[in-house]
Amino acid sequence: MSEKLKIKISIADRVYPLTVEPSQEEGLRSASKKIDTMIKQFEQNYAVRDKQDVLAMCALQFASQVEQKQIDKTTIEETTLLKLEKLNELLGEYLLK
Repeated sequence: MSEKLKIKISIADRVYPLTVEPSQEEGLRSASKKIDTMIKQFEQNYAVRDKQDVLAMCALQFASQVEQKQIDKTTIEETTLLKLEKLNELLGEYLLK
């Protein structure tokens, strides 16, 4: 079993101490950087006064990206399933000849 790491992640000028698995560290640091980049973009593009509003907008942005990927994945899976069913049907017809 691997030792857990104690790291500090900074988001919106606040530091959050975390204890994580070594395999999680890179993802958390990358996510922290993406959040800070998004915060800066929202602050530059919109008249946002409160960090909580900016963080809520970031959360909505990330959540909508996750949801859209899930919708896209489901659509691709359904399309693939239909194609496989059609291919199976064609193969069945060919083998019966």
